[in-house]
Amino acid sequence: MAADMATEAVLAGYRLLGEVLRPFVPLILSRRADRGREDRARAGERYGKASVARPAGRLVWIHAVSVGETNVALPLIRALAADGLTVVLTTTTVTSAAIAARRLPHGAVHQFVPLDIAAFVTRFLDHWRPDLAIFVESEIWPTMIRTLDNKGVPLVLVNARLSDRSYRRWQRLAPLARNLTARIDLCLAQSERDRERFAELGAGNAVAAGNIKFDAPVLEADSAVLADLKEAFVERPVWVAASTHPGEEAEIARAHRLMVDRLPGLVTVVVPRHPERGVEIATTLRDAGLAIAVRSRDEPVETATDIYLADTLGELGVFYRLAHVAFLGGSLIPHGGQNPIEPARLGLPVLHGPHVGNFADIYETLDEATDAPVIEDAESLAAAVTSWLDRPDLAERAGAAARAVVERHRGALATTLDALRPYLETGGQDART
Repeated sequence: MAADMATEAVLAGYRLLGEVLRPFVPLILSRRADRGREDRARAGERYGKASVARPAGRLVWIHAVSVGETNVALPLIRALAADGLTVVLTTTTVTSAAIAARRLPHGAVHQFVPLDIAAFVTRFLDHWRPDLAIFVESEIWPTMIRTLDNKGVPLVLVNARLSDRSYRRWQRLAPLARNLTARIDLCLAQSERDRERFAELGAGNAVAAGNIKFDAPVLEADSAVLADLKEAFVERPVWVAASTHPGEEAEIARAHRLMVDRLPGLVTVVVPRHPERGVEIATTLRDAGLAIAVRSRDEPVETATDIYLADTLGELGVFYRLAHVAFLGGSLIPHGGQNPIEPARLGLPVLHGPHVGNFADIYETLDEATDAPVIEDAESLAAAVTSWLDRPDLAERAGAAARAVVERHRGALATTLDALRPYLETGGQDART
């Protein structure tokens, strides 16, 4: 009883904090827009104000915070739209909104997610009136979850995961975690470990359904762009450092300088996680004494080019097809890593740093299959990339092993759709009862 009262007090304090911050939301959003992190023209959506009318009929709300979660959601959205359901996809980031604009199927619309403030969430739900809410991976927002529960809208977590860090944090807040996860009608976890963690934290209906990322379609690549760059890179050893974060580009520059004598003509392709960092990264690379060509400026690749800075959105499939080795960023710094399935699906051997908690199981399986070392610094990165670029046969063998890992783990999308069927066929609230 005391724990329940304390939890309700915490949640009341959380709601009160939202009300206290509410007058400052315009300033907060404006400053984020100044940094390119909000779409100023669609700011109303963050207040729960819909920018389009609600279509008639049954509707599913899917929330995916950023690019990675959006890529997970897209195959699910296509399947639901093909069954005649309307889907409203909400995301938080500008980059994920751009991907949604290009790739959402007919019957699906995108909105920015409302901030987790009661008035905004209620306005959003009153407009869209979803029959079912689906949150992707690890989105646990107290006001959203409790408001959905109060309105009788069932909530399903798909591709659910808890990193080591998140798990420890929720363990320290166990009564709060139980209060929220008990309101989740179905938790479809990525792995048995994730299922156990959610169940321990109070999710009463947790199932290990597999990782939908393995079922994602192969990354697209513009054939004309690919052909042009293949010609520019012809007969040159190429590797890609993908989804890099601040602090990693300097190490990548050092690694390039360590490799260039051993690998004449080497081209390092840097694809930052956030393309808007292009100017900052270009400065870092030039300060390291390297010749760079910037894709967003349409600068040509020349004989002397060391680094090709691919600071554009949606072209990662092109650069994975050009490279012989991939290094995944967000892993040399304590970020948690980025998705290695995309390059592995294309038959690339994958390298990463020590901080891969967001994808720990996947990386462990890939490392074992490909005998890939964990990268600690520029020296170990240079040694690993050189070993594979020096021996294309070994790189090809490791890439084939990585692709085989992906193929073995496919099937989570079908399992997820089967688990959702009771909520989709009879109406979400009927399935809840």
